Amino acid sequence: MIVSTRGRYALRVMIDLAEQHEDSFTPLKDVSARQNISQKYIEAIMTMLSKAGFVDGAHGKGGGYKLNRKPEEYRVGEILRLTEGTLAPVACLENADYKCDRKAECRTLPMWTKLDELIEGYLDSVTLKDLMKK
Repeated sequence: MIVSTRGRYALRVMIDLAEQHEDSFTPLKDVSARQNISQKYIEAIMTMLSKAGFVDGAHGKGGGYKLNRKPEEYRVGEILRLTEGTLAPVACLENADYKCDRKAECRTLPMWTKLDELIEGYLDSVTLKDLMKK
């Protein structure tokens, strides 16, 4: 599993929003400047996060984005699953419909399954609030 820039940047943006005043919207240009990420790339990430209900957005003067939950209620795993699609270490675990002719006799499948559980468990144990700590 390699986390793409989209997943890494989504985490950085969510942490940035978590560190802002929770009652006001933060303009993307401010997040872009602080995080040194192009505003166009952040817009694509924010569209994904907004459609999934992770953030609230507002247009116009005083607009921008803000979290709609407390930082401790966001799990890193849920953000990465949204942006990456899967956190599985091997293709046969990415999709329940994946057909593998060797599944019944695969000696490595239990190891990959355990690794997948460890990855998911760990990432679901870390919150945005944990990442805000310096």
